[in-house]
Amino acid sequence: MNTVRPESVDGLKGRHVLMVFLGFFLVVFAVNGVFLYSAISTYTGIVAVEPYRKGLNYNQRIAADEAQKAQGWRDALEVTRSGQVTLRLTNRLGEPVEGLVVKGTFGRPSTAQHDVKLELAEVQPGTYAARIGPPEAGAWLVALEARSLAAPNEVTYQLRKRLWLKP
Repeated sequence: MNTVRPESVDGLKGRHVLMVFLGFFLVVFAVNGVFLYSAISTYTGIVAVEPYRKGLNYNQRIAADEAQKAQGWRDALEVTRSGQVTLRLTNRLGEPVEGLVVKGTFGRPSTAQHDVKLELAEVQPGTYAARIGPPEAGAWLVALEARSLAAPNEVTYQLRKRLWLKP
């Protein structure tokens, strides 16, 4: 009996399918590994400091925001590339708001690693300023609290602004 064997058949074989299958999943795992490393190495883990206590005081925060809006104060915040932070506060009549103690932080929105404590001094009536080192380009968050000299334990005005400094 003479059997005829076909010559080598070129085409898709089982081992080719296996290599494509394994190669696909290798790429998926590699990309997931890069994303996982990036997420873990940049996330500080802090969503909110004391979230339970903040939640308990949520109604007071809403009432404080409404009281602040009722004051009718207007703010103008400026941060220069040289590191000058200036806040101008005016009342509803456009007159400067004087005699406040203004403190806060200047930092990145994603981490507390670059936070700088601010204490703004009144340089003109209603104008408060502080100097920090020249900030790098990018997103920054300024959070300020103003307190009256007459009632230093009570926050009179709060400001929280996100800034983008260009290079």
